[in-house]
Amino acid sequence: MPSIESSLSEERRLFLARRHFFGRSATGIGTAALASLLTPDLFAAPSSSKSEEMPPSGLHFAPTAKRVIYLFMADAPSQMDLFDYKPKMSEWYDKDLPDSVRKGQRITTMTSGQARFPIAPSIFKFSQHGRNGVWISELLPYTAKIVDDISIVRSVNTEAINHDPAITYIQTGSQLPGRPSMGAWLSYGLGSESKDLPAFVVLHSRWSSGAGSQALFSRLWGSAFLPTRYQGVSLRSSGDPVLYLSNPPGVKDTTRRKMLDGLARLNQKTQEAIGDPEVATRIAQYEMAYRMQSSVPELADISREPKSVLDLYGPEVTQPGTFAANCLLARRLAERGVRFTQVYIRGWDHHSTLPENIRKQARDIDQACYALITDLKQRGLFDDTLVVWGGEFGRTVYCQGTLSQTNYGRDHHPRCFTQWMAGGGVKRGIVYGETDDFSYNVIQNPVHIHDMNATILHTLGIDHKRLTYRFQGRDYRLTDVHGEVVKELLA
Repeated sequence: MPSIESSLSEERRLFLARRHFFGRSATGIGTAALASLLTPDLFAAPSSSKSEEMPPSGLHFAPTAKRVIYLFMADAPSQMDLFDYKPKMSEWYDKDLPDSVRKGQRITTMTSGQARFPIAPSIFKFSQHGRNGVWISELLPYTAKIVDDISIVRSVNTEAINHDPAITYIQTGSQLPGRPSMGAWLSYGLGSESKDLPAFVVLHSRWSSGAGSQALFSRLWGSAFLPTRYQGVSLRSSGDPVLYLSNPPGVKDTTRRKMLDGLARLNQKTQEAIGDPEVATRIAQYEMAYRMQSSVPELADISREPKSVLDLYGPEVTQPGTFAANCLLARRLAERGVRFTQVYIRGWDHHSTLPENIRKQARDIDQACYALITDLKQRGLFDDTLVVWGGEFGRTVYCQGTLSQTNYGRDHHPRCFTQWMAGGGVKRGIVYGETDDFSYNVIQNPVHIHDMNATILHTLGIDHKRLTYRFQGRDYRLTDVHGEVVKELLA
């Protein structure tokens, strides 16, 4: 009978042999992954000799969009004060929302204790615009000019009723934290078109409404269980756009280059030993940071933009951190090959004094949205850039807080809200979906947020059911186990 010591020695020998095998096997994979990061053209699919344009390698079908600019109205704008015109509600002022409409649906704890649910009609005027006579609020005179270029979806819906779960849901496919963001999925699935900028960039905007707002956590642009190279890079509006991007005082560019080369050699030895993909990520991120030292300052410098372009976006475009400035940066990122640009603006949480606050909020975004679409068209980028506008849920027709003829607030409402899409192969000038007279329930063509996300992926040539990543023994995807492409939105 072998001794305990010899048995332990044999187990250790087998363990080390197995570790050596996997380490050596992973080296080839890791080295290939690293080479593809540092020299993407090395692994590019050969160009087709056929006259018909073929989808790039890795896509499921020919895309209509190459990139996405997602304008996220965090804190949830009121659909019935902006896009979902409900003229009959003027007859219902201060009357209770009928039980037959609410149907026992879940409401927030902020209004569950209310004795009444008095209806607050929108005080804003609506008028028809464009070829199809689309109803748009007076709050959005610039958006009204581009209705023939956008698809308005009035029937978007979700199950989430509170801000953080709702925004997490729409951007990661789950109400619970821990899933990759949409931008990370696209970076993983499509890679980058830019050698000098990240595939996924996040911009945060100031707002002037004075309304409160919910925090936006970095997991909303994180990669979760995907390799970290796919997470979003958040650009700051003051100081260095990216922390620690500039060389420290006294460090020359040549010194920085030598340091990175030495660090890369050390990391490469680790990569060859254990084949950890995160080591390849680390090397690639150092190289990207080095290239960004010149590419990011050039990106943020709008001094060479023609005056006509600056005038298009309005006077706030020269103030870093405004929504107008970020929309211009989003266009500049698009033309430099960034795959996914997320532009956030908070301040839509209008539980009280909505009319006063939404006026300011609409002024913050209206001209900039119009300018972005117009600018993309003028530069030939509109047809292959998908622009998405929307928040995490909608607002109730019943009032929260003080109700008067000139003042009201609205609570959260997930059962129906409005988003719009433009460019990138979606139809132009249409309104899709319909809600009831109270903008409370969808009565035609519901679009769940999983359906919206599936449609966004479809325009990029991705089958949402096939963009998966195995983690902890199962395959995950952005749309979880749900979602259908809304083909009626596609051109």
